[in-house]
Amino acid sequence: MTANFSLENTTNLLQQAYQSLLQGDYYKAASLYEQAITAEPEIKSHYWYLGLVLLLQGQAEEAQTTWLMVIMEGDPEQVDEWNIELIQVLQTEAQRREEIEDNSTAWVIRQQIRELQPTGLENILPLLYLAIDLETLTGDELDDWGVIELLKAEPSLEVDAEWLLQLLDDVIDNAPLHPATVEFAEACLPYIKNLPHVLNVLLFSAIKIVAGTQEYKQAAKFAELCLQINDSHPELLRHLASFYQNTANCDKGIEMAQRCYEICQTTADKAFANHLILRGLMYTGGRWEESCLVMQQQKSLLEALFAQKPTQLYSAEVMRLYCCTYFFPYFQDKPQENRQLINQIAEICQTNVNIYAQENVEKYRQRSQAPLIKDSSPKPLKIGYVSQSLRRHSVGWLARWLIQHHNREEFQIYGYFVGAKSYQVGGSNQSTDTLREWYFDNVDKANKLGVDTIEIAEQIYADEIDILVDLDSLTLDTTCEVIAFKSAPIQVSWLAWDASGIPTIDYFIADPYVLPESAQDYYTEKIWRLPQTYIAIDGFEVGVPTLRRSDIDIPADAVVYLSAQSGYKRHPDTARLQMQIIKAVPNSYFLIKGSSEQESTQNFFKQIAEEEGVAVERLRFLPNVPAESIHRANLAIADVVLDTYPYNGATTTLETLWMCVPLVTRVGEQFAARNSYTMMMNAGITEGIAWTDEEYLEWGIRLGKDEALRQQISWKLRQSRQTAPLWNAKQFTCEMEKAYQQMWQRWQRIM
Repeated sequence: MTANFSLENTTNLLQQAYQSLLQGDYYKAASLYEQAITAEPEIKSHYWYLGLVLLLQGQAEEAQTTWLMVIMEGDPEQVDEWNIELIQVLQTEAQRREEIEDNSTAWVIRQQIRELQPTGLENILPLLYLAIDLETLTGDELDDWGVIELLKAEPSLEVDAEWLLQLLDDVIDNAPLHPATVEFAEACLPYIKNLPHVLNVLLFSAIKIVAGTQEYKQAAKFAELCLQINDSHPELLRHLASFYQNTANCDKGIEMAQRCYEICQTTADKAFANHLILRGLMYTGGRWEESCLVMQQQKSLLEALFAQKPTQLYSAEVMRLYCCTYFFPYFQDKPQENRQLINQIAEICQTNVNIYAQENVEKYRQRSQAPLIKDSSPKPLKIGYVSQSLRRHSVGWLARWLIQHHNREEFQIYGYFVGAKSYQVGGSNQSTDTLREWYFDNVDKANKLGVDTIEIAEQIYADEIDILVDLDSLTLDTTCEVIAFKSAPIQVSWLAWDASGIPTIDYFIADPYVLPESAQDYYTEKIWRLPQTYIAIDGFEVGVPTLRRSDIDIPADAVVYLSAQSGYKRHPDTARLQMQIIKAVPNSYFLIKGSSEQESTQNFFKQIAEEEGVAVERLRFLPNVPAESIHRANLAIADVVLDTYPYNGATTTLETLWMCVPLVTRVGEQFAARNSYTMMMNAGITEGIAWTDEEYLEWGIRLGKDEALRQQISWKLRQSRQTAPLWNAKQFTCEMEKAYQQMWQRWQRIM
C-alpha cells in the first residue's frame, strides 16, 4: 500500500510540475521536479526537466550542470541513450514554443540542443528559421553551424522538400549577399530540385537581389543553379543574359541571349531576345558591325510585331517589350523615325495592359476622371516620385536637389522606391547605399517597394497622389507597367532617358534647348518646357584625385583629351573624328574610360587609330574607380573632354562642367543628342558647341592648340557656379513646382 501511494503521489507531483512549466511558474516547477528527484533519484527524466526549467529561468549554466552531473555517471552506451532522451525533452519543448510563436525561447532551447548534438540537422535547420524570425541571421551561421557540409554529407537525409525550399527562400531573402548563401542553395538542390516551382523560387530570388542591391554577380550565381534544373527555360536564359552583361561578361551574356532567341516562338519574345543580343554587343564597346546587323534584325522584328498588333500578351511579355526600342538613339540621330518605333511599341503595350489589367485600370481611371470637389482651403499637392534609381546612380545624384529644395508647405513628397523592399531585413552583410538612405529620410513618405507592379500602383492609388513623376522611362520595365496603369490623375516623365511614349504619360519635362521646336510633332506626350533648363544641381561631391600624368606615362606639357562614356555610346563615326583631332594636335593623348569590355574597347579604338594614322601609344585606357567623387576629381587630368554622338553624355557632362573642363559636343536633333548642348548653354558656355561633324573637328583641334582659350573657358565655368541656371537648383525647383501647379490647375479645369 505504501509503495502504490508513493508512485501515485509522484505521478501527481510530475503532473503539477509540468503544468507549472506550461503556465510559466518556473520557480514552482523547479521545486516540484526537485521533490521528484528526491523521491525517485534513479529516474533520469526528472533531471532533464529540472534542467529545462532552469534554462527557461535564464540559468543556462545551472541547467547544463544539472544534466552533466547525471550524464557523467553513465557508461558510453548509457550516455548515448541519455543524450537522446534529453534532446527529445528539449526538442518537444522547442516545438511547443514554436507553435505558440514564442520563438525567442525556442531559440534558447535549440541552441542547447545544438551544443548537445552539433551535427543534428533536424535541429539546426529550424534554428535557421528562428534566426530569420528574430532578425538575427547574418549568413555566417551557414558556415559556423556546418549546415552546408551536413547537407552535402547526408544526401539521403529525410527532409520535407517543400519546407526546405521555403527555408532556402527565407535565407536568401535575409542574407542574399553572403557567399555561403549560394553554397547553401547548391547544397539544398538535391533535396528540392524535383519540386515543380523550385526554379521560379531561385530565379525570383536572383531578380530580387538585382532589384534590391544591384549585385549582378551574386544574382548570376543563383541563376546558374537553375541551369541544373532546366537549361532551356526562356525566362532563365533572359535573366542570365542580362546578369552576365551587367558584370561585363558579355560573351556569356550574348550566348545566353542567342540560346533564348533560338527557342522563342513568338515575335514578341524573339524581339526581346534579339534586344538582349544587341545589348551584349553594345556593352562591349567595340563590336559595331555585328551590332548593326542585329539592329537591322530588331527593326524587322518590330515591324512584324506592328503588323500583327497582338492583343493577348501577358504582363511579363509586355514588360519585356517596352525596352525593345532602347538602342535606336544610340545608332542614329533620327528622332522622327526613332520616336515612331518607340510610340508604336508603347501603344501595343498599352492595349494589352488595358486588357489583362482591366479591373485595375478602370479603378484608377475613375479617380482620374472623378468630378472635382471644391474645397476653399488649399491643400499641399501630393507629388510622387517613382524609380529604381533613387540611389547611387546618375538619376539619384541629380534628382536629390529637387527633393532637397521642395517647398514642404505647398507640396507633400512621396517616394516610391522600386526594389527597395528587397533585403531590408537581415544581417550586416547587406549592401548599403547612403544616397538611397538619404532619399528615405528626405521625403515625407518613403514607400520601400518590391517589383510587383500591382502592389506599387495600389500604393500610389492609396496615397491619392496628384502628380506622379516617372524617373526611369524605358530603363526599367517595372516602372513602365506601373505608369501604364495610370494610378495618378497626372503623370509626368522627367530626367531618366527620353520620353517613353507610354500613352498614360501626360507631360515630358524639357527646356528651350534639349528638344527642337518641331519635337511635339513626334512626341505623344505633351512637352512641358521649363523656362531655362530641365535639370539643375547645386554641385557634386569631389574627392581626392588618384590619377597623375606620370602614372600613365604622359608628359607634363602634353594636351590631354578624355572621353568617359559607356560602351553603348561608342559610335565609330564619332570615334573617327576623335582620332582625327588627336592626329591634328601635336603632343596630344587620348584617355578612354567607361563601363565596357576592356579588350573589345581597346581593339575598337586601336583599329580606328591605325586607320586614321594615329599611333596607338597615344591612347590610354583607364579603369573605373570605386567612388564617383574620385572619378570627378580625376577629371582634372583632362585639358578637353570629347563628347559622344548621337548619344551625348548627361551626368558625365554635368560633372565635366562642374570640374571646369572645356567640352566639345556635337548637337543633333534628338533628346539624347542635345543634353550637353542645353547644359553648356545653361552654364553660359558656347565654346565647344558643334552643329556639324566639321565643327566638332574644328573645336576639338582649336581647344587642343589654344591653351589661353581653355583657361578662359575654365574661368568662365568657375564663375558660372554663382550665376548660371545650371547650378541653381533652388530656382530650378521653383520652376518645377510652378509647372506642377499649372498642370494641376489645367487638370482641374478639364475635370
